[in-house]
Amino acid sequence: MAGGKVYLVGAGPGDPNLITVKGLQAIQAADVIVYDRLVSPRLLAMAPAEAERIDVGKSPAAAKIPQEQINLLLAEKAKQGKTVVRLKGGDPAVFGRVGEEMATLAEHGVEYEVIPGISSAIGVPIHAGIPVTYRGIAASFAVVTAHDAADDDHSGIHWEQLAMAADTLIFLMGVGRLSAIAERLMRYGRSPETPAALIRWGTWAEQETIAGTLADIAERAAQANFQNPAIIVVGNVVRLRDKLAWMEKKPLFGKRVLVTRARSQAGELASKIEQLGGEVYEFPVIRLAPPTDWQPVDQALSRLESFDWLIFTSVNGVEFFFGRMRETAIDIRRLRGKIAAVGSVTEQALRQRGIIPDLMPDQFIADELLTVMQNKLRPGDRILLPTADIARKTLPDGLRQLGGEVTEIDVYQNQAVADDAEAVAEMLANGRIDVLTFTSSSTVKNFVKAMQGQDLPKLLARVQVASIGPVTTETAAKLGVRVDVQAEPHTIDGLVEAIVNGFRWA
Repeated sequence: MAGGKVYLVGAGPGDPNLITVKGLQAIQAADVIVYDRLVSPRLLAMAPAEAERIDVGKSPAAAKIPQEQINLLLAEKAKQGKTVVRLKGGDPAVFGRVGEEMATLAEHGVEYEVIPGISSAIGVPIHAGIPVTYRGIAASFAVVTAHDAADDDHSGIHWEQLAMAADTLIFLMGVGRLSAIAERLMRYGRSPETPAALIRWGTWAEQETIAGTLADIAERAAQANFQNPAIIVVGNVVRLRDKLAWMEKKPLFGKRVLVTRARSQAGELASKIEQLGGEVYEFPVIRLAPPTDWQPVDQALSRLESFDWLIFTSVNGVEFFFGRMRETAIDIRRLRGKIAAVGSVTEQALRQRGIIPDLMPDQFIADELLTVMQNKLRPGDRILLPTADIARKTLPDGLRQLGGEVTEIDVYQNQAVADDAEAVAEMLANGRIDVLTFTSSSTVKNFVKAMQGQDLPKLLARVQVASIGPVTTETAAKLGVRVDVQAEPHTIDGLVEAIVNGFRWA
C-alpha cells in the first residue's frame, strides 16, 4: 500500500445527525472530501476548513463526473499522501457503486476502509412512519434499484420472481418509472389494492409522502408532480403510516431554520430546533477570536482585587475572561468585588465556575442593568467590564453617569465572516429557508453585510425573521430588516418558543 488512505463513508439518508460516529471522525480528519449530490452541506462544514471539497454529484438526468473518473480521482488523491473521504448518500454498499471504487483502489495499491451508513431504503420509510418489517404483517423486505426498471429485456430485474418474493418492496430513485413498476408488479401477482407510498426528500425539511395503491399510485404521483429524489415502498406496512407517523407531528417539521450565530455557539440553538423536527442550516456570520492585544486585559487582571464590581454581559465574556485568567495563572481568589451578570446563560456560565452573581436584572438586556444598579452603585466604585471589541457604549456610559469608574477591556473579537453567502442568498430567493434567526446585533449587521448587492427586502419576503431581543430587533429595523417575532424571555429557549408559537405557517 502507498500514500494516504481513502475512507468510503455512508452519509445516511440526508439528515446530518444520522451520520455514524466513525463516519464523522473520518470527515473531521479529512484532507479531501469527494461527495455526492444528496450529502448535507452541514456534513461538509464539519470537515477541516482547509480540506479540499470536490462535488461529483449525480442526478437522474446526468453525471458531473463519470464513475470511472471518480475511482481514479480517489486513488490519485490518496497517492499524494492525503486522507480522502468519499462521502456517499445512504449506505455505500446499497447501490452506491462502492465495490467499483474498492476494486480500483486495490488495483492501485491504495489503503481504504469502508464505513457503513444508514441506507435510505430503511431510514427514509421509518421517518415517514413506515417500518419495512412488522410482526404479523411483513417478515421480509427487498431493496431494488429502479434503474431501467421500465425495460423488461435490460433491467436485470426478474419481475416474475420479485413481485411475490418479499412482503415489502423498496425501489430506489424510481419515480420516473413508477407506472412501469406498478404494472409489472400487478402483472406478476401483486394485487392492485396493495398499498404503496412515495417518500420524497426523506429526513430533509422538504420530506413529503403520498400513499395509495399499486392501481393508483402513479396517477397520484403525476397529479402531485412528484419528482426525485424519492423512494417507493410497496406492501402492507404502508397501512401503518396513519398510526405510526411521528416525524410530521413535530411542531417544526418541514421547516428549515437559518442560524447565523458563530459556529462555536450554534450547537445549542441547532439542537433545540432539531429536537422539534426542524432542519438547521448554519450560516455563521461571526467568528469569535481572542483580541489582537492582550495587554489591556492583563493590566486589569494584575490589579483584579482593586475592582468593586465585575460585570459580565454575555457568556462569551465569561469564557474569554476566565480563559485568560487560567492562561496567565491568575488565582480566582483574587476576585474581591461583587459580580453582576446579564442573562440566565451568563449566570449559568459563572455558576459552572463556582461563582454565584450578586446581581442580575429581570430583563436579560444590558440596559436593564443600569436601572438595577442605581441603588447599588456608590460614587467612585471601580467597575471592570469585559466585553467584545464592538460592544455598545450604552452600559459603560450609563455606569459612568451613575458615578462609577469604568474600565472596559476587550476580551474577544467579533469577526465578520460570510462563507457560503451566495448559496444562502439562492436558498432564500428560492424559498428554501423558512426562518431566519438573529441572536445579537452583530449577527444582523454581519448578515446584511454578507448579503450586500442583494435586494434584501425581496430576498426576505418569504422568510419569517426571529430576533432574540429588543436591542437586536432595533438594529434590524435600522438596517431595513423586518422582524416578525421577538423572544420573551431573551434567551435561546425563548427564541425557540417564539419560532414555534409566534408564526402562522402558511
